[in-house]
Amino acid sequence: MSQVKAIIGLGNPGADYEATRHNAGAWLVEAVARQAGGELRPEKKFLGLYARVQLDGHDLHLLNPSTFMNRSGGAVAALCQFFRLAPDELLVAHDELDLPPGAARYKQGGGHGGHNGLRDTISALGNDRSFHRLRIGIGHPGDARQVTHYVLGRPGKAEHTAIEAAIDECLATLPLALAGDWARAMNRLHSFKP
Repeated sequence: MSQVKAIIGLGNPGADYEATRHNAGAWLVEAVARQAGGELRPEKKFLGLYARVQLDGHDLHLLNPSTFMNRSGGAVAALCQFFRLAPDELLVAHDELDLPPGAARYKQGGGHGGHNGLRDTISALGNDRSFHRLRIGIGHPGDARQVTHYVLGRPGKAEHTAIEAAIDECLATLPLALAGDWARAMNRLHSFKP
């Protein structure tokens, strides 16, 4: 497996959205930047907030697209073109309806599962689905008609605490993933209970 060189956090831009469930991927990238002592700054050529950091001896590009979720692919493609990154060198962090708050999973490849940020990213990468994903559980409202309202809503206190705990566990397993030890990274993250 190839080395991860960039971590991209999917979300929506602006103060209205920053605390919503749909921004769980962006929260992860913000946490990585904090841990690595970096600062995400606006970068026009990548259509987002960008930082280059060292984490556990690895040089990493961090990007939170500042386009809306359904236009995330443009930012991802711009980063890949500029730094000549292959799709399988990306780790895309995103919110996941099919996992409860407090759960997170690594995955490589696969479809978009109805996630508009993933759909646009796959399309912008020429339908190459080989990128790694970090799925951060936000739970499901129970009714498909309520999904849009739910993902654009803010999690309750207990939910938020569980999501934060999962993000902390993601940070703890990232060095294993960056070193290419996906089996140990998955084993630890996938067995985590907040």
